[in-house]
Amino acid sequence: MNTATGLSLPIYLDNSATTPLDPRVVDAMLPYLTTHFGNPASTTHEFGRIAMHAVERARAEVAALVNADEREIVWTSGATESNNLAIKGAAAAGTRGKRLVTVQTEHKAVLDTMKELERAGYEVTYLAPEPNGLVDPQKFAAALRPDTQLASVMLVNNEIGVIQDIAALGEVCRERGIVFHVDAAQATGKVAIDLKQLPVDLMSLTAHKTYGPKGIGALYVRRGARVAAQMHGGGHERGMRSGTLPTHQIVGMGACFRLAQEDMATEVPRLRSLRDRLWAGISDLPELRINGDMERRIANNLNLSVSLPDCDALVTSLTDIAVSSTSACSSGSAMPSHVLQALGAEGSSTIRLTIGRFNTVDEIDHAIRHLRDKLEECRARKAA
Repeated sequence: MNTATGLSLPIYLDNSATTPLDPRVVDAMLPYLTTHFGNPASTTHEFGRIAMHAVERARAEVAALVNADEREIVWTSGATESNNLAIKGAAAAGTRGKRLVTVQTEHKAVLDTMKELERAGYEVTYLAPEPNGLVDPQKFAAALRPDTQLASVMLVNNEIGVIQDIAALGEVCRERGIVFHVDAAQATGKVAIDLKQLPVDLMSLTAHKTYGPKGIGALYVRRGARVAAQMHGGGHERGMRSGTLPTHQIVGMGACFRLAQEDMATEVPRLRSLRDRLWAGISDLPELRINGDMERRIANNLNLSVSLPDCDALVTSLTDIAVSSTSACSSGSAMPSHVLQALGAEGSSTIRLTIGRFNTVDEIDHAIRHLRDKLEECRARKAA
């Protein structure tokens, strides 16, 4: 606790990188780290049956948030594995051809998977977004050919927070019989998802962006969609993903998705209010500009270009707030953001601020003062 401010510093404003575990999720997980330690595949005895029932209850909780059938949920280790399983699995199981379509601003877990398939002989089209970060549905449709096997477009961008028109893009794919994959890692709890209505075949999900544990995720596989397994062993998860299931993590993912469903109606407006308060407090600064569409955007995201010659020094000086200057999933690389390069913004001169469930008005007000002070210091150094 900082005695001068009465706040715990630094203030965490990097909730797109990961979210803290909700204490209610921890409480749900603890019994499966101690008493209920059985293997959910060992159903000949009570220990295994208790674990199995917990796994299936969590599967139903995950399915409920996205309005899917629980039998369409396949456990994975996270969204990266889900993306790999969806794209490689659908490509391997397909018969239309070896052409794939995606967007330049996708997460590296999609882009690197596409690059790997290119090395295996597939042809990939990487669509450029519009300047606001959104995909033009007409340009998307024009990129699809009779031999296109799969298209992959993320629902919410992990850096700039824009929300793609998945319904329109998916409808084009469905009309043409093309498998449509959506990375929704950043969307759960922030955007309403109804897979009974959305024309989506495969959707990647993860827990740790929704106040759940790291190391657990899921892939929605629409009934009838064909996915070839990428991991082989015991034939778990209907043969699509072998491996002993981590019951405690799965319970945590179920709990955090259940809480997200319960809290969305109040949490999203609260996050938007805090985000708008933050932007109102710094929007008059001439050095700052928002990247990405502000209307089609999740409630908690601000991605700002900073027109200063040394933004890295600014980010380093922000000791009172924890923010990101690029996607935290890029192994700490100092390379410019591929997302912002695709938008024509310089990736090394940006900061991403993402507000979360446990942030307060006092923290946002302190962040405003801190940002203003540090920008003033940078401005003074520039003038010196």
